[in-house]
Amino acid sequence: MGPSTATLPLLAGRGLPRFDAITAEQVNEAIPALLDELNAELSSLEARLQELLARPERNLGWDEVMDPLHHLGERLRWSWGVVSHLNGVCNTPELRQAYQQQQGAVVAFGSRAGQSRVIFQALERLEAQHDRSAEGQPGHLDGVQRRILEAEQRDMRLRGVGLEGAEQAAFNQATAELASLATDFGNHVLDATNGWSLTLSSEEDLAGLPQSLRELLAQAAEEAGETGWRMGLDMPRVVPFLKYSQRRDLRETVYRAQVSRASRGDLDNRPLIERILALRLEQARRLGYPNWAAVSLASKMADSVDAVEQLLEELRAAALPAARQEVEALRECARRHGAPEADELRPWDVSHWAEVLRRETFELDAEALRPWFPLEQVLQGLFGLCQRLFDIRIVATRDEAPVWHGDVRYFRVLDGASGEPLAGFYLDPYSRPGSKRGGAWMDECLGRSRTREGDQVLPVAYLICNQSPPVGSTPSLMTFEEVETLFHEFGHGLQHMLTTVERPQAAGINNVEWDAVELPSQFMENWCYDRATLMGMARHWQSGEPLPESDYHKLLAARTFMGGSATLRQVHFALTDLRLHSQWSPDDGRSPDALRREIARSTTVLEPIEEDAFLCAFSHIFAGGYAAGYYSYKWAEVLSADAFSAFEEVGLDQGEAIVATGRRFRETVLSLGGSRSPAEIFETFRGRQPSTDALIRHSGLVETAG
Repeated sequence: MGPSTATLPLLAGRGLPRFDAITAEQVNEAIPALLDELNAELSSLEARLQELLARPERNLGWDEVMDPLHHLGERLRWSWGVVSHLNGVCNTPELRQAYQQQQGAVVAFGSRAGQSRVIFQALERLEAQHDRSAEGQPGHLDGVQRRILEAEQRDMRLRGVGLEGAEQAAFNQATAELASLATDFGNHVLDATNGWSLTLSSEEDLAGLPQSLRELLAQAAEEAGETGWRMGLDMPRVVPFLKYSQRRDLRETVYRAQVSRASRGDLDNRPLIERILALRLEQARRLGYPNWAAVSLASKMADSVDAVEQLLEELRAAALPAARQEVEALRECARRHGAPEADELRPWDVSHWAEVLRRETFELDAEALRPWFPLEQVLQGLFGLCQRLFDIRIVATRDEAPVWHGDVRYFRVLDGASGEPLAGFYLDPYSRPGSKRGGAWMDECLGRSRTREGDQVLPVAYLICNQSPPVGSTPSLMTFEEVETLFHEFGHGLQHMLTTVERPQAAGINNVEWDAVELPSQFMENWCYDRATLMGMARHWQSGEPLPESDYHKLLAARTFMGGSATLRQVHFALTDLRLHSQWSPDDGRSPDALRREIARSTTVLEPIEEDAFLCAFSHIFAGGYAAGYYSYKWAEVLSADAFSAFEEVGLDQGEAIVATGRRFRETVLSLGGSRSPAEIFETFRGRQPSTDALIRHSGLVETAG
C-alpha cells in the first residue's frame, strides 16, 4: 500500500487544497507515488485502446479516449499545480529543492503521455469516424469536440509524437532540460532581486519620497534589523523611488541595479538564455518548423510571424514619433526646473521628469490619490461593476477554504438571478519580496468539469497581485496602476469562473488561443476610467469623502500621457521576443543582447545603457509561457479596446444598454471560453471583425498616426 490522501493531502486530486497541511517534505513522497499510479493508469488505458483499435468495425467513444485522458491529466495538474503555486507564492529553500527534484519526472510523464502512439492513433480514429458519419449518427462530433480533438492532435505533434527512436529521446531530454532551465532562470531573478539592498541613512537620501514609500522602506529596514530606510528591487519600492526621488545619484544607483539583475556571478542568466534559445531552435527543427516562433504560432490566433511583425510595425510607426515628442517634452520640463540633466536625459531620469510633467500638466499627483483607493473599497467597486455588467454576486467567506498565508482571502461567486454558486477565487494581494515572485497573475486552482462519479466541479481561481501592503494601522492604499492590475487579473478570473462550457478541455481559459487570452483582462482595465465605476469606489479611507470631480477629469486626461512611450516599450519587448525566436541562432555571430540592442535602435528613444541586461530578467519569455508570444498583449489589446468600444458606442451612461451589452459579453467572451475560435466569438459579440482603430484612439496616438 502506498501513501494515502489522509496522510498526504497533496494527493487529494480534487477539491480545495489543504494548504495548511501541505509541506515541502510531502512533495518528495507524494509526487513519485502519484506518478507511479498515473504511469500504471496510462499503461492500462493504452492497452484498452490497443484492443479497440484492433477492431476496425467498432466505433471508438469519446468517453473511452478523451474523458480518461482528461482525468489522468487533471490528477497531475491538481497535485503538481499546488506545488508550482506554492513555489510562486511561498518560496522556501526546502520547497524549491523538492520542486526541482521532482520536476524532471513530472516532465517525463508529460512527454510519455504526449507521445503515446496508441493515444494518437485513437485520436485519428475519432477524427476519421467523424468524417464518415452524418450529424446524429454514432461517431459524429459536435463543434466543441472537434475543436478539442484538433487541439489535442496538434499538441501531441508539438510534443513529438511523430518522432522516432534517438530523435524522440533527444527531444525528450531537451524538453526536460528546458523545464529545468526555466526554473533556474526564475530562481536567479528572485534571488538577484532579494540579494540587493541599499540602506538610506539621512533625510537627504529621502528627498522627494512620499510618506507611503518612506514607511515601506522603514518597515523593510526594521524587518532586516537595520536602522534607517532599506531600498530593494521589488516593484512596490523601485517604481515610486524612480518616480519621486530627487536624488539623481541614488536614482541612477537603483536603476543600474534594477536593469542589471541576474547578469553577474552565480546568478548570471546570460548562459541560460543562450542555452534556452538554442534548445528551442533545435526542438522546432526536430518538429519540422524553421524556428520556435513558428512552433508558438501553430497554436495561436495570429497565423504567421509576418502577421505579427505587421501589427507591431503599425503600432511602432504610430508610437515612435509620439515617444520622441514626449521625451523632448521631458527635457524641456527639466530645463524649466534648471536641472543639469536637461541636455543629457538618461533612463533613470525619465520616470522622475514624467511624474513632474504629469503633475504640472494635469495637476495630478499619483501618490496623493492613494488614500482614495484602499483595497477594500476597490474590491467593492470591482464586485459592484461585475454585478451590474454580468449579473453575479461576490461574497467573502470565512474559514471555508484553507489558505497558504494570512494575507489570503477566499470569495464565492454566485449567479445574480438564482443565487446558485458558480465559482470561487483566492485573492493574495500584497508584495512579499522574500518568498513571492513579482508581478501579478491568475492561475487555475480547479477547472469547471465533472468528477468520474459525475458530480459537478465548479471553477476556482488564484488571483495574485504584488501591491503595496498595509503599513502599521494604515490599510493597503493602492496606486491607480495597482487598481488597474487588480481589474486586469480579475478579467482573467472572470473568463475562468463564468464559463458555461461542459467539456473541461475547452472550459474557461482552456483551449483559448494565447494571443486572445488577454482580451477579458485588458477589457476590464478600461472600466477603471469609467466614471460610474471609478467615482463609485474612490472614497478617502479616513474621511469617506469621494474623489474630487477635478481629480477624475485629470485621471482621464492623463490616461494617454506618455502613451507613445508606453506603446513603444511594449513593441520593443514583443519584437525582441519574436526575433530572438525567429531570427537568432547560436551561429549567427551575435549575442541575444546584441540582437536586442539592434532592435532598440528603432524601438527606443533613449538607447539602453551598457549594463542594461533586461533579457536576464525577462521572465515572461524565459521562465513563463510567453516565448514568441509576448506580442499577445498587443494583439489582444486590439480585441479588448474594440470590445470596450461596443459599450462606448451605446453610451457609458446608458444604464439599460450597458447592462444588455454586459450580458452579451458574459454570454460570448466570458462564457464560451475555448469552445469556439476567438475570432468567431469576437464576431458574435461585436457583429464584425476586430479593427485597430479603437486601440490607436485609446492610446492617444490618433494625431500622430494621421
